[in-house]
Amino acid sequence: MAAGGGSRNVPLCSAEHGPRAAQRDGMRRDGGGDPYWSRPESRVWTVMLLLGTCLLYCARVTVPVCAVALSTHFDWDKKQSGIVLSSFFWGYCLTQIVGGHISDQIGGEKVLLLSASAWGFLTVITPLLTHVTSAHLVFMTSSRFLMGLLQGVYFPSLASLLSQKVRESERAFTYSTVGTGSQFGTLVIGGAGSLLLDWYGWESVFYFSGLLTLLWVYCTCKYLLGEKELTIPVDYLMRGLSISKQTKVPWKQLFKKAPIWAVIIAQLSTASTFFTLLSWLPTFFKETFPDSKGWVFNVVPWLVAIPTSLFSGFLSDHLINQGYKTITIRKFMQVIGSGVSSIFALCLGQTSSFCKAIVFASASVGLQTFNHSGISVNVQDLAPSCAGLLFGVGNTGGALLGVICVYLAGYLIETTGSWISVFNLVAAVNSIGLCAFLVFGEAQRVDTDSAYMDL
Repeated sequence: MAAGGGSRNVPLCSAEHGPRAAQRDGMRRDGGGDPYWSRPESRVWTVMLLLGTCLLYCARVTVPVCAVALSTHFDWDKKQSGIVLSSFFWGYCLTQIVGGHISDQIGGEKVLLLSASAWGFLTVITPLLTHVTSAHLVFMTSSRFLMGLLQGVYFPSLASLLSQKVRESERAFTYSTVGTGSQFGTLVIGGAGSLLLDWYGWESVFYFSGLLTLLWVYCTCKYLLGEKELTIPVDYLMRGLSISKQTKVPWKQLFKKAPIWAVIIAQLSTASTFFTLLSWLPTFFKETFPDSKGWVFNVVPWLVAIPTSLFSGFLSDHLINQGYKTITIRKFMQVIGSGVSSIFALCLGQTSSFCKAIVFASASVGLQTFNHSGISVNVQDLAPSCAGLLFGVGNTGGALLGVICVYLAGYLIETTGSWISVFNLVAAVNSIGLCAFLVFGEAQRVDTDSAYMDL
């Protein structure tokens, strides 16, 4: 992104403290350092971050995949299941902003690894702890809330890391590739998890996900990071935790910008509807088509989503490199990701054919991945110097709305006995976010204090 290189164009969010800021300042003084990853480094990190995102979703989707088994085991009704499923998002919304802010200060890779270590351990011990309490609803709700707290820092940290380490011309494809981890993880836990669930019970799904996460953390620390990069001085961490005037985050200036609000509204809309589908699709198929195999509906939609996500990133970067305006491409991708995907979600609620339901679910979930090349990278277009923090703001709104939508979906199913209302809800929320982005969305950099280039 080209916001001129002169001394007047100083990023408003760039007055940082700690090792991350010192590293950037040193490169500026030396005049020769390149803050971006080299191509070999970028490839290795992209693969590892893809795996990390995969394992994030393996841990996140354990409860939705096991929802029917857990409800039967603990004798929960739909409303109680909705409480457990939605409790994740209460925790998820609380750490988004602080996670992004700390990542902007000390480096996203450190925050990613700390959170992954914690959520991996929690996933492993959850089945064990159910044997020492009789208040299973309270325990599982609390466990999901804590899981949300720990995973809430992940995507803001990822946005911060990629905005600092990946060139703009490669950003959409890199983010889309890493973003396929969400589908790949749902695919893995949907396939392997369904088999484990049938063979060994719901506890095995938790052990499988948690142990793989801890293995990923170990490999990343051992092979990608040095001892210095793994060390976080306490004073730097405390500065990161404190969002004070020292950081000079231009709250008033940034939140007076319509494009900032457009991307936040669009982000919270798409995040909440994705969470709703993620939480309730397994139950929808299990109840609507009781004779169907779990591995089919838990695998096929997410399998389709992987190539569509990669294609959207490749297409976006290709069109921008061909000379199309960045904002034009971002909006085009968002129309597909929010608009067209919602049409297939509506179709899903109207069909009684299992084959058609798989096609519609696959199209809806697959086309949602075009969001990775729309609003997900647009926040990095707007404010790369504080992308983690702003991404956290948008994801906080998405998590809060996700709580409401996931619980409301359960309430609607319980009271109406129909799944059509759930898919109508998904389409309506997506439409609001899409309209806001189409009307007010921009790709001009807004974190500088002087004129910037129109992209």
